[in-house]
Amino acid sequence: MTEPWLLEIRVFKLKPGTRAEFDRISRDGTIPLMRRIGITVLSFGPSPLDEDEWQLVRAFPGLDERVRLAGSLYEHPEWAEYGDPVGEMMADYSTALLPVPESTVKLLSEPGAFA
Repeated sequence: MTEPWLLEIRVFKLKPGTRAEFDRISRDGTIPLMRRIGITVLSFGPSPLDEDEWQLVRAFPGLDERVRLAGSLYEHPEWAEYGDPVGEMMADYSTALLPVPESTVKLLSEPGAFA
């Protein structure tokens, strides 16, 4: 039996009036960077529940890979371009990790899974 993947759900509480710019930087910069270094990004975007929240759903093949890939992201030279502006827009964030079978990650990777 294989180890479960980790589904990571992040909700970013943003400073008022910054969500559109946070979304732009994420769509144009941080999300493509995450994908290039091997992070499985399943869904992202403005929260439908709160005009100052933005959400991100990622999947990792285990805790060690999550730590390794996160380290790769924050150490990547391109991250320096995004880290300060994104950090300035965040008031807070929370993260939940849920173990799921790989089949669930594959299902959630299909186009329209979060539509």
